[in-house]
Amino acid sequence: MKILPIITTAICLAAAIPLFAQQTTTDTTKPKKHTHHMNGVEMNDDDMMMDMGDMKMNSQFSLDLPMNRDGSGTSWVPDESPSYAYMIKGKKWTTMIHGDVFIRYNNQDAFKAGNRGGSKFDAPSMIMAMTQTKVGNNGLFAINTMFSADPFLVGPAGYPLLYQTGESYKGHKLVDTQHPHDLFAELSVAYTQRIAKETDLSASFGYPGEPALGPPVFMHRLSAMDDPDAPLGHHYQDATHITFGVATLGFRYRDIKLEGSIFTGREPDEFRYNFDAMRFDSYSARISYNPSKQWALQVSDGYIRSPEEAEPAQNVNRFTASAINTKMLGDDSYISTTLVYGQNHFLNNGKTLPSILLESSLQRSRAAIYGRYEYVQKDADELDMETTFPGNPNFNINAFTLGTNYIISTVKNTNLTLGIQGTVDVSPLPLKNYYGSAPLSFEVYLRINPSLMKMSHMMDM
Repeated sequence: MKILPIITTAICLAAAIPLFAQQTTTDTTKPKKHTHHMNGVEMNDDDMMMDMGDMKMNSQFSLDLPMNRDGSGTSWVPDESPSYAYMIKGKKWTTMIHGDVFIRYNNQDAFKAGNRGGSKFDAPSMIMAMTQTKVGNNGLFAINTMFSADPFLVGPAGYPLLYQTGESYKGHKLVDTQHPHDLFAELSVAYTQRIAKETDLSASFGYPGEPALGPPVFMHRLSAMDDPDAPLGHHYQDATHITFGVATLGFRYRDIKLEGSIFTGREPDEFRYNFDAMRFDSYSARISYNPSKQWALQVSDGYIRSPEEAEPAQNVNRFTASAINTKMLGDDSYISTTLVYGQNHFLNNGKTLPSILLESSLQRSRAAIYGRYEYVQKDADELDMETTFPGNPNFNINAFTLGTNYIISTVKNTNLTLGIQGTVDVSPLPLKNYYGSAPLSFEVYLRINPSLMKMSHMMDM
C-alpha cells in the first residue's frame, strides 16, 4: 500500500477524534450503568440479553453481533445506530424492510450564475428487504434484496447535480448529473458460520451486490439519510454498491473484520432494468474495526478494471478510509457524523484524484438539521472538458450543503417529512465562466420512509 493512503488514513482518523470528542465525554454527574441503545431505546444488560436471545435481533453476518451494526453490503456502522424499518417476525425467519422516496423539486444554480445548472421534479427512491434464519446452533443464512424506482421516477438520464460525474448515457459522459440507480440494486445471499467464541467466517454472493470496498453507501448512512443527493465524491468512495457479480469472504474476531472480494469492475450500463454481464475481473480488501458502540472505522483498497463504459481502457485503484460516529441523545434523538477520504488512482496516466467528505445529521424528536462538506479534485477529462482545457488540468471543487426537515405526520409507522436544503459550490477560477463563482442550488422535498423502530413496537409481534 502506498505511503499517501497510509498518511491520509492517519490524518482522516485523527481529524475525527477532536470533532466528536465532546459527543463521547462521560457524564460524571450520573451513576455509571452498563447500558446499551437498541433502536433508540436504552436497555440494561438483562434487557439486552432478552433482546438478543428471545427477539433474535442479531446481525445478518454474526450470531454474536447486534442487528444495528449492519451497514450496506457487508460493511459496519456503529452499534448505537437506530433503525428506520418495518419488522416481520416469523417462527424461523426475521425480515426487515426499509427504504425511502424523496418527492422533490431540485433547482441547480437557481440564480443562473453559470450555464451548467438545471431544474427538475423527480423522486429518487430505494426499498430494501432483508431476511435471515438460523441454521443449526452456529449457522446463519441471509437473503438481501434492494430495488430502486429511479428508472421510472428519475429517468434514464438522471437528475441535475452540479460538478457530479460518473457513468454515461447515450454515448456521452454524465456531467453535472447524478445517474439513476438500477431497478435491481441488490440480490444477494450470505452464509455465516460461528467457528469459535466471538469468531465467524462468512461468505456472500450478489448479482448485483456490493464488494468490500469503501464505507457504507451514502443512502444507508444515518448521517446522510436526510439528503436526497449523492455525494460529489460518490465515484471516489462508495460507487461499487451496485455491482453485477460479486463474491466476498470475511473473517471476524470480536470487533475486527477482514474481508476480500472479487467482482465485476464495470459500472452498470444505461439500461437500468436489465442484468449486466458478470466478469469477476476486479478485487478489493477491507478491514473494519468498531472500537466502541458509537464508532465504526474502515480502511479499504481495490483494483477496478474498466469501470467506465465511455473509457473502457481506463483501470483504477481506489483507496478509502472512513470514520462514523453515532450517539443516541434520547429515545428519538441522535447525532450521527461521517468522515470519508476516497481517491482514484488512474493506471493509464498515473494521476491520483482525491476526495474528502464530512457530513452530519442531528435529529431532535421530529426536527432535524443536517449538513455536508465536500472537497473533490476532478480533472478536465472527468468533467468532459478536455478539448476546452488541453493538458487535462486538475480542478479543486468545494461544496457546502445545509438542510433541515420536520416530520409532519406518522401514519402506520411511516413518516412523512417535509424538508428544504441549499448547496453552495465554490468554483475553481478556470471554471467560473461556466459555473459562476459560487452557484447556489436548493431543493424542497417530501420524504416518505419507515418510522424509527422502538422496542414497544417489536414486543407486539
